[in-house]
Amino acid sequence: MMLFSVLTENGANAANGAGGSGMMLLVMILVMVVFYVFMFRKQSKEQKQRDMIVASAEVGDSVLTSSGFYGVITDVNDSNNTVTVEFGCNKNCRIPMKKECILEVEKAEK
Repeated sequence: MMLFSVLTENGANAANGAGGSGMMLLVMILVMVVFYVFMFRKQSKEQKQRDMIVASAEVGDSVLTSSGFYGVITDVNDSNNTVTVEFGCNKNCRIPMKKECILEVEKAEK
């Protein structure tokens, strides 16, 4: 009788261990799915929104570049995806740059 109870307990422990491993795997998969939804989906939505803002940049708009400079767009060249930005009060300081380098766009008042 004692031998039977020991085997039953060991069998129950083995079954619980297998079920515990399956539950642990399920929890890990659930955590990965939640991580994906909150991190990568949010980041892709923000990137799409920023791309729309940059694509709508026009001549006369004030911009903040990725290097931290504020300037005004003086020319937009859609064929090679660049803009020319004028920095400061010096009208001779115009620098061509890629649209991807623009972080923020403030529309010009019309």
